[in-house]
Amino acid sequence: MKDLIANEKNNIHEKNLPMSTQAKSSALASPGYLAPFIIVTTLFFIFGFITTLNMALVPHLRSVFNLDYAWAMLAESAFFLAYFIFSSPSSKLIEWIGYKQTMVVSLFVQMAGCLLFIPAAKLVNFPLFLAAVFIVGAGVTALQTSANPYVAILGPEHSAPVRLTLAQAFNSVGAFLAPLVGGAFILTKSPLLESKAAIAATVRVPYLVIAAGLLVLGLAVAFMHLPHIDHPQESQPSERGSAHTYSIWRYRHTVLGAVGIFVYVGVEVGLASIAVNYFKQEGMSSLKSASYLVSLYWFGAMVGRLLGSWALTRVKSGRLLGIFAFSGAVLLGISALTSGQVAIWTLVLCGFLNSVQFPNIFALGITGLGPLTSRGSGLMMTAIVGGAVIPYLLGALADTIGIQGSFILPMACYLYIAWYGLWGSKPIRRLTA
Repeated sequence: MKDLIANEKNNIHEKNLPMSTQAKSSALASPGYLAPFIIVTTLFFIFGFITTLNMALVPHLRSVFNLDYAWAMLAESAFFLAYFIFSSPSSKLIEWIGYKQTMVVSLFVQMAGCLLFIPAAKLVNFPLFLAAVFIVGAGVTALQTSANPYVAILGPEHSAPVRLTLAQAFNSVGAFLAPLVGGAFILTKSPLLESKAAIAATVRVPYLVIAAGLLVLGLAVAFMHLPHIDHPQESQPSERGSAHTYSIWRYRHTVLGAVGIFVYVGVEVGLASIAVNYFKQEGMSSLKSASYLVSLYWFGAMVGRLLGSWALTRVKSGRLLGIFAFSGAVLLGISALTSGQVAIWTLVLCGFLNSVQFPNIFALGITGLGPLTSRGSGLMMTAIVGGAVIPYLLGALADTIGIQGSFILPMACYLYIAWYGLWGSKPIRRLTA
């Protein structure tokens, strides 16, 4: 890992060097940024775990409230709607109080949302469940908006995809463990044998424990030393005037990258949310055993991100993104046209192919933005609202034409991401000193 972190002093000077000089600098890293990198990757684990655990609520809420797929998917919509509402305010919060304090605030907001699950379960109240999910989503939004660009600027711009991919691997560790926790503690009651109150009550202990953990972590980060890092070229004039007069919408690769984030998050979340019911439909014995199999979907993402951080030292970011996204469309097509074990495992393997997509779309989208990096990050985080829209559409299609027929939507999303990686991500303009 030491080879992945740049020397702090050299890194600060490097931001002021010409691009040709930067290209000659060492790949990434130095002990100067090793500790901050490790601390922030811990936060990636947290929001990976919480985001994925939220997906266990889809089959849970279907059991409690006898919902169709589309209505159950509102649990995802409530979570990711928070990205649409709070991403831009989170960017402003970063500019106001800095990266570290924004991370601390985000952890406490998530804690408040987790505590709200307790009365929601006690009252067996669907709107209150959605409110709890929404508040947790607001906290995760602020955490993502601060943590992703913080990791991206902990070294040279050209190596940002490698750092983000490695950090996202820890996100996948949390995502891998969450379905195991969901299967063991949440999806434990049979709707045929238990009352709605008994089924709803299974969320209380897990979310209370998570709230306690978030409190401890929030206090720990508050007292840790994290270096203050300004946005690249923050106070330097651009070639054509003040950077702050530029609109982020002028940067085509950033806008197209936001669309890529929108469809990618929608696909990743939608497939994971519907997978439990899909696996049971294709032969799994129970929702609990299907939930354990979903953990392999996230395990594939973790392995892919670890391998991807190595592959990015040899393959261009856009090309790797294109290959993985196109392969995802192919595997999903196979799953849609087959049944049983083939249908199950081709969907599970999509987790591996999802692995490098978010960090590479994000890094490609903020390339060359300089002092507009926080705005670019805010736009990318706003686009995560795709996790609210596409899963709902996927659920509506599943209700209408079946789960396998609904796969036409995520296949189209994968093909767009492949196009973005190979062609759409090339910057037409940069904001330079």
